Amino acid sequence: MTAIMIQGTGSNVGKSMIVAGLCRAAKLRGLSVAPFKPQNMSNNAAVTADDGEIGRAQALQALACGLDPHTDMNPVLLKPETDVGSQVVVNGKRLTTAKARDYAKLKPTLMQAVLDSFNRLNAQHDLVLVEGAGSPAEVNLRKGDIANMGFAQAAGVPVVLCGDIDRGGVIAQIVGTQAVIDPADAALVRGFFINKFRGDPTLFDDGYQMIKDHTGWDGYGVLPWFADAWKLPAEDALDIRSAPSKDGVHIVCLKLSRIANFDDMDPLSQEPGVRLTMLGAGQPLPADTDVVIIPGSKSTRGDLAFLREQGWDTDISAHVRRGGHVLGICGGYQILGHRIDDPDGIEGLPGCDIGLGLLNINTTMTGDKRLTQVDAIHAPSALPFHGYEIHKGRSDGPDCARPFATIGNHQDGAISADGRISGSYLHGMFRDDAFRAHWLGQFGVTQTAAYDQTVDQVLNDLAAHLDTHMDLDAFFAITL
Repeated sequence: MTAIMIQGTGSNVGKSMIVAGLCRAAKLRGLSVAPFKPQNMSNNAAVTADDGEIGRAQALQALACGLDPHTDMNPVLLKPETDVGSQVVVNGKRLTTAKARDYAKLKPTLMQAVLDSFNRLNAQHDLVLVEGAGSPAEVNLRKGDIANMGFAQAAGVPVVLCGDIDRGGVIAQIVGTQAVIDPADAALVRGFFINKFRGDPTLFDDGYQMIKDHTGWDGYGVLPWFADAWKLPAEDALDIRSAPSKDGVHIVCLKLSRIANFDDMDPLSQEPGVRLTMLGAGQPLPADTDVVIIPGSKSTRGDLAFLREQGWDTDISAHVRRGGHVLGICGGYQILGHRIDDPDGIEGLPGCDIGLGLLNINTTMTGDKRLTQVDAIHAPSALPFHGYEIHKGRSDGPDCARPFATIGNHQDGAISADGRISGSYLHGMFRDDAFRAHWLGQFGVTQTAAYDQTVDQVLNDLAAHLDTHMDLDAFFAITL
């Protein structure tokens, strides 16, 4: 049984995408391969078949492997709720909410859960490709580490470093990492590769050799910039961006401060007849907006206040008066109602917040969390789609008599009497090509893309990209 761990010289160097590409490349070589990330931090989560949640990147990597997502692929998930605290999810279920200092004390107790998940995957597959978190050069975090070298030492897994040349200083990134980490940790490193090179990679030949000479590590290649990376679901909110400029229906998604499950927008961004704008803080709603989407949030009450701080409540009211449409998803659905009651302080201090009042509903926050995949029927069109729920709280009111969808005997969401304001707790609805085509058809879009087929092709292209520019035969042969 074999495992290889990709660690980065920093955050956002492309580890998640590279592991997805390596997973697909291994699968195309006939290997049984699975992804693994000991600890992830993301508010973009995927719901697994066993009704747990893992980071969205591991769900994409599972797809690259031809596997269903499983909680073993990401046993510890941190979901930031404030600037200083996160929800701690272990084996797919919420364990607690902890501030950073408290989590540092909790973290060592989670190593056994991490190793148990890893060992189960390792026993089932020829290869496990492990993704680190942040950087092993953050040696101040080494004590009790379960995400990088702490895990690699405990599991006996060799490490390959990924450096990001696009941000500059890649020689110092890699050589400096070797200089600051413990020699025992450095002994686990089998080599490095360079990511995000723009232009002719041979221009870096001298720098590449310098890294090899200074570290004594093997080099596995220099990867040129992969232009289609934007077509793969992004996990980090820093990565979400507006679609390339084009004509078509103008959909504006509010980039909330605690935006969650924002990959709901990915299928829309790839549509040829859609112009998607991710509206950032301080930016007014464009006058030519056709549809406003208020996305999911890890802190609904906090993001309702954030929305008002930007003046977006006033902009949305004007948009609706002009005949515009609004869709709220999950936390965004709750924001559209009259009230959000939080008597037990689920999202902070107990209290009640006044919503936008665009849907005649009220929401009560509850401690129980609904976490499940669903097969739903869109009520207005009777079209089926697959999605998932991942939320706390329940909503009800007169507009719920016009549900957005039905799930068996259960009704979801609400639609205003004039049909222009709608809300749903269901994520992932736009991945379904037929549903998305219908929904966009309301706004005059006639040509639509095949989303899952596109993602699968991009994974194949990414695997070919890695095969061309990395020595994958040597990489897959790495052992301790």
